[in-house]
Amino acid sequence: MLEAAQAHGPAVHTNSFGPEGVVLTHLITCHAPAIRTVSLDTGRLPEETYAVAEALRRRYGVDIDWYYPDADALRAFTHRHGVNAFYDGVELRRACCAIRKVEPLVRALAGQGAWITGRRRDQSAHRSVLPEREWDEQRGILKFNPLTDWGEADVWAFIRAHDIPYNALHDRHFPSIGCAPCTRAVTVGEEARAGRWWWEQDGPRECGLHGPARAVDASETPVDRTPLPDASI
Repeated sequence: MLEAAQAHGPAVHTNSFGPEGVVLTHLITCHAPAIRTVSLDTGRLPEETYAVAEALRRRYGVDIDWYYPDADALRAFTHRHGVNAFYDGVELRRACCAIRKVEPLVRALAGQGAWITGRRRDQSAHRSVLPEREWDEQRGILKFNPLTDWGEADVWAFIRAHDIPYNALHDRHFPSIGCAPCTRAVTVGEEARAGRWWWEQDGPRECGLHGPARAVDASETPVDRTPLPDASI
């Protein structure tokens, strides 16, 4: 799948440096090195995330292109709502994500032909029917999910077998890591993403990076790369 994504390039892997991200860093370096690595620096990431990004850069020699929020938009938002407005309701949390993640992603994907993600079906109920390949209607791009059918045990077995650097927070029961104030450890029996925006009771706990998409098979190559207006921004 990575080779197919590379062939459909230019291709980018959006890496948040979770377990799936470090596995894909290893695989891309070995098998599809033309795929570019990008990451979204929200300004609120845990120090452990920066540490593993640097460890991967040194280990694999990978160039990481960091994308940052628009300073004026972020300044206006925090001036009006406060620096921790995301705790005050789903609408404000999504607005914060739109500034810190979604808009930088638009810039990161501009002109790209393929987008590689680390999403897996067993990460949450919302992702249980995730296809291997999608046409992202919102971004106008072919999306590849190479680890779709990997289980958590598969991911960690691969990390250990290849001695891949990983985020130290995982050893403290943080299976899914986003911004520091929006992430907590999970307890036994909780799904992997239960620690993300845990104060929200209803609806999928997503940040808006992954919009409407339809499954495509390996023989289908969509040609319309015109993205739809991004209603989340």
